[in-house]
Amino acid sequence: MLFLEAGGDQGVEGFVRKVFMMCLLALLPAAAAAQDSRLQSLETMDSGREWMGVGRLDIDGTGFCTGSLIAPDLVLTAAHCLFDKATTQRIDPARIEFLAGWRRGSASAYRNIRRAVVHPDYAYGGAASTERVRNDVALLELDQPIRNTMVIPFQTGPRPHKGDQVGVVSYALDRSEAPSLQEVCGVMARQQGVLVMSCDVDFGSSGAPIFSYESGAPRIVSVVSAKAEVQGTRVALGTALEQSLVLLRAELAAGHGVFQEPAPRTNRITVGGARNRTGAKFVRP
Repeated sequence: MLFLEAGGDQGVEGFVRKVFMMCLLALLPAAAAAQDSRLQSLETMDSGREWMGVGRLDIDGTGFCTGSLIAPDLVLTAAHCLFDKATTQRIDPARIEFLAGWRRGSASAYRNIRRAVVHPDYAYGGAASTERVRNDVALLELDQPIRNTMVIPFQTGPRPHKGDQVGVVSYALDRSEAPSLQEVCGVMARQQGVLVMSCDVDFGSSGAPIFSYESGAPRIVSVVSAKAEVQGTRVALGTALEQSLVLLRAELAAGHGVFQEPAPRTNRITVGGARNRTGAKFVRP
């Protein structure tokens, strides 16, 4: 069974199956060699200190995604997180909030979203394709920069190669109140700009940063777009990032994006309540 973003899609299943089968002979040895680490909860300050720049994006009171700070006022996430599943329309940025370092009911910083841009070639609800996954990237501009010595923006890096080891920090269905770190998972294949990885992701992990440690410090090299399971093997699909970020920054510099006045702090989306009882879900199936 396959899941893309939030639900089964036979077109997407065929797409991922094709990618998977093309790389199958290479995937199995790579997966065995990667020796993936288990998920580690980052619910305490000591365990999560290095990762406070990863936060939860609460979206329109209906669900959440994962986002990461790459500048004091910029959050990187997946484009499909910014669309409403029912209407297929863009979600009002005033209904999105970034909770930096969210853990057990509190965050290191709370910010509303001033404007948001998605990759210009991303087609929400379009046909399943490498292009759709590859371009599933968005940048959110915060209403105020986060200038907190505990919340340090991450640098970005070049796309990893097949066989490289990466890591992921994400919130998800059963870990919505604190993120988890999988320090080691493997890049199983690169196919037309899409990374196929053995990382453990679930609903809510959309937009989660994929890290490389080659430079000695974690650098974001991809963003989680989807999870999949093909022939009993669980995989995560990651977006292209280098050129996408160039385009998205140019969109912001050109004044594009959906503008919003900073919302009063009292209008902040409430975390918890019914959402925690029903479980996390992606905004986009």
